Amino acid sequence: MADIVCTCPNRKGDCEFSRAGGRRDGLPVLFVDEQIYQQLPCFVVATVDKFAMLPWRGETGMLFGRVHSRQGPRFLGPVDSPAPGAGSEALPEGLRPPELIVQDELHLISGPLGTMVGLYETMIEYLSLDRTKTPPVPPKIIAATATVRRAHKQIQALFGRSHSKLFPPPGVDAWDTFFAKTDDEEDARRLYVGVAAAGRPIKRILISTYLALLAAAHKVYDPSPPPGTVPAGDPYMTLTGYFNSLRELGGMRRLVEDEIYARVQEHVGRSPEGWGPDNPWFSRRTIAHVPVELTSREKTTAIAKHKERLGNHFHEDQPVDVCLASNMISVGVDIDRLGLMVVAGQPKTTSEYIQASSRVGRQAKWPGLVVTVLNLHKPRDRSHYEHFGAYHDSFYRNVESQSLTPFSGPAVDRGLSGAIVGMTRLADVSMTPPRAVEQLATHRAMANAAVKQLARRARHHVEESGFDGERLARELEERGNAILDSWSAILDSAAEGSGKRCYSPYDEVREGKALLRGMEERGGLGEHERKFTAPTSMRDVESTVHIWVDRGAILGGR
Repeated sequence: MADIVCTCPNRKGDCEFSRAGGRRDGLPVLFVDEQIYQQLPCFVVATVDKFAMLPWRGETGMLFGRVHSRQGPRFLGPVDSPAPGAGSEALPEGLRPPELIVQDELHLISGPLGTMVGLYETMIEYLSLDRTKTPPVPPKIIAATATVRRAHKQIQALFGRSHSKLFPPPGVDAWDTFFAKTDDEEDARRLYVGVAAAGRPIKRILISTYLALLAAAHKVYDPSPPPGTVPAGDPYMTLTGYFNSLRELGGMRRLVEDEIYARVQEHVGRSPEGWGPDNPWFSRRTIAHVPVELTSREKTTAIAKHKERLGNHFHEDQPVDVCLASNMISVGVDIDRLGLMVVAGQPKTTSEYIQASSRVGRQAKWPGLVVTVLNLHKPRDRSHYEHFGAYHDSFYRNVESQSLTPFSGPAVDRGLSGAIVGMTRLADVSMTPPRAVEQLATHRAMANAAVKQLARRARHHVEESGFDGERLARELEERGNAILDSWSAILDSAAEGSGKRCYSPYDEVREGKALLRGMEERGGLGEHERKFTAPTSMRDVESTVHIWVDRGAILGGR
């Protein structure tokens, strides 16, 4: 595969990373998986979804130092060749495994995703142990988190670390920790407003709220600011709508494209009786017919363009009138100019509410306005509306604890075989090549050690929670040994039929039938093979289900 080289576009030779500057290898950054495995950068930036591919691809073991030689910028491992070749620099001890793991946005690693990640983190730490020291030293872990309550419990479940330290530590003054300081100025705060109406559907309330805010923002907007300044009211000209579900968002999009688009132009006519022709709050406004959408329904390229447009001030090209968003906006949308958000219904968790609403009012000179529209027909929304002031005065204390159960039954069903295969395959270079799957018998002790490590992690996790860890460890070890026995049975069956086996369909050089299968293949496999279905993403929930429609029955009225 040809390498992809990123260079500076400077053609004058002023930049050493440009082709004209004489540097042919460009910027020292890699974006393609294959190049990362071969050239092994000093640090890797990735998402936890990549954890799932560790057992499927033997090249990933090189990230943990499993290499035997080097040729120029490229490292070679057991998948490339069994031993160093001619002209290569031998590395008999390999490379040191990762010594530092930085986990950003720790509060997002929760629920079903966090449960699967917690199980696979056992494999990550096992492969990252520095075995040149006695006892082996695990990597240091630094995690950045927000809106998390009882973070030490989440760290215990996710990383298996019973001791954690908070940085910066609490100081003498709770309002000044050296790292962060509370700003008491009124203009630096984010204002929350609750809106609800008895006997009115929430869509009708949302329409009225959108119309009022869009027309009021245009009233205070200054289209002719002094040169070099941002027009007054610019942060509020873009209305960001947050929704708890795509169904609710889709319904509101139709309303924005139809009813709100038409009515906002005439909303100025809703002035108080006897006030005169000039409305004190609203002015005539024309918005774009199609709103911008930040959801999983949009393509990645479209989302990048939408984010760029959201950063444009209203006197610049392609500004945004209305942006409709799901919880995708809660992370990674750091646009300082946004100042107005309408939340449709109380979000499911307080942490999500804080994360989403903090997308507006990120600049002290542009305080944020968050209007939460609540449905009084829902008991939870009604409760939040009745206690709106008290809740928002101290809603950080209402943040829920994160739920992670990495050794629960469903998690073990889905991820245990993948973790065992990954730990067995990548722990030793002799077991990493695709055909080395057939060498289980000679490396059974190493595979047993991987199972015991999973059992120890499960025991430690459960005992910290006050449950019977010994029983869980025993059951997990029995289940892991059963998986290894099935692995042996599959190899025996292949040997009797003169068949061949490899680890994965993703192996570049493979012969024979793959041991690992996708979750969607579970139904057509035998008893032993069914144990080796593994996810290819940490977010896999269930396999695809096909629905067949009998049109004859529908037409016949049955």
